[in-house]
Amino acid sequence: MRSSSNPAFRNLAARGNVGYAGFGSPQGSPHGGVPGYGVDQAPPREADRPITVDDVVMKTATTLGVALLTGIITSVLVLGGSISPWPPLIIGFLVGLVVSLIVIFKQTPNPALILTYSAAEGVALGALTSLVPKGIGLQALLGTALVFGVMLVVYRTGAVKVTPKLTKWVIAAAGGAFLLILVNLVLSMFGVNMGIRGNGPMAIIFSLVVIGIAAFMLLLDFDLADQMIREGLPSKWAWYAAFGLMTTLVWLYVEILRLLWALNSD
Repeated sequence: MRSSSNPAFRNLAARGNVGYAGFGSPQGSPHGGVPGYGVDQAPPREADRPITVDDVVMKTATTLGVALLTGIITSVLVLGGSISPWPPLIIGFLVGLVVSLIVIFKQTPNPALILTYSAAEGVALGALTSLVPKGIGLQALLGTALVFGVMLVVYRTGAVKVTPKLTKWVIAAAGGAFLLILVNLVLSMFGVNMGIRGNGPMAIIFSLVVIGIAAFMLLLDFDLADQMIREGLPSKWAWYAAFGLMTTLVWLYVEILRLLWALNSD
């Protein structure tokens, strides 16, 4: 399986094979050697059957739904004056970061962890959205959905092929963007502004570039999820595919929100 720019999908093939007897075996059944599909065997359990497109779609919809629900609740509470935006913003992102690192480094499709990540990110994004001018949050949400839909069509129609070369370029671009953001954050602590954050022309251009990178990361994530289906990983890994897509969508939403805020400030 090809490596992804999204860290959530790295080494997935190797992890997916653990404890999965017959996976990829040339003597296996038409279902890729998945236990339970033999002529004389009992029907597979839900956790043992191969992953399907419906599994990925349903698990992704569930994670997004949880994030949307917690985000709306948090935003309403903040705008209503019931709570300050900063505690849920900071705690939500910190919890999301810790949980995401656990999921990534343990390579686990644990639904409890993944739904916790979605809920935490929803709280943080809801608080963040409440800080920007009214209406921008909805525009950012629609923009994220539009980019997701366009890139899905681009992937499904084959307009852009996900090749090893493209994967390397996207990984390098994403790494470079994260490095610039990190350097800018450190320098800002010493009063130095690189101009890539804020509402100036350079910040707007940088946000557009980062949104483009995140959009291409979606292509890589679609391709990895597609490979999971073709290679017949257990259905439980649909949660992991949903988590990988969720991490990219969170980044995409934040960057679109930042861009719209910068344009509105201008």
